[in-house]
Amino acid sequence: MIRNSVIRRYAAVLLALCLCLSMAACSNGAQPSNAAKDPKLVERIVQEMVVDHATYGAKAADRIEALLKELSAADPVTAARWTEIMDLWRSPQLGQPLNYNVLPDGLSDTNELCIVVLGFQLEADGSMKDELIQRLTVALKSLEKYPNSYVVCTGGGTATENQSATEAGEMAKWLNAHGIAKERIIVEDNSITTAQNAIFTYDILTSLYPSVKKLAIVSSDYHIATGELLFKAEALLRANAPGNEKLQVVSNACWKAPSGTLSAMFQAGTLIELLGDVDTAFDIYYDSYDIHSLPPLR
Repeated sequence: MIRNSVIRRYAAVLLALCLCLSMAACSNGAQPSNAAKDPKLVERIVQEMVVDHATYGAKAADRIEALLKELSAADPVTAARWTEIMDLWRSPQLGQPLNYNVLPDGLSDTNELCIVVLGFQLEADGSMKDELIQRLTVALKSLEKYPNSYVVCTGGGTATENQSATEAGEMAKWLNAHGIAKERIIVEDNSITTAQNAIFTYDILTSLYPSVKKLAIVSSDYHIATGELLFKAEALLRANAPGNEKLQVVSNACWKAPSGTLSAMFQAGTLIELLGDVDTAFDIYYDSYDIHSLPPLR
């Protein structure tokens, strides 16, 4: 969930993080591209691509291909990454199959597997809503099935009357109280959006847990596709070369929510947020984005 009263505090953190990551990539041998020298070019192209797809669906295919060609002329590596992201987003296999109640058989029962539990807005007093408890119940069954895996609890402070409570902190306490050892529990308690879940979780795992290579997303069923899209996209954007991602989303487990949906336009906002264009992402989240600011689809 997103709250206007808290999310703006994290915009500067996110932008600074993106800058640090860019510098780190250069220090690791990645060469700055033409598009990297002109980030507004990437912003413009990506914004137009994702909003066109969210608004027009398959009718925007020709426009998207033209925009990818424009990006490729400036920066082939960045274009390759965004081609993969757009292909992923447009694939009917995104988020499929949904695995209800527990992770499926056949995953690696080692510490290379990490179960990522996506947060949900807390009650005003800092207690967890039923939907978050249901997600944790799915995670608990999955952790018992794969006892050598790690788990990441994600989510920051969304309790309006309890500034000390965080989604991840409450989730971690619940899992520990239900028998999951503290050594297996990783807390990511700075994020407010699902995009930030992906960004900050990636930072923690790649810097502090090098054994982790594979991720399984746990959330409500309507949220799985968005979670998979963002965690895969973040890995693609961070890779030192396309096809050399450090983390791979391999599965999911979900709670069957009685209601809930996330629109394609919301997903467009999350991808724009990954890119670092926080203001545009917030405009989309709060339905104040003006689609007429982009060229009309012909």
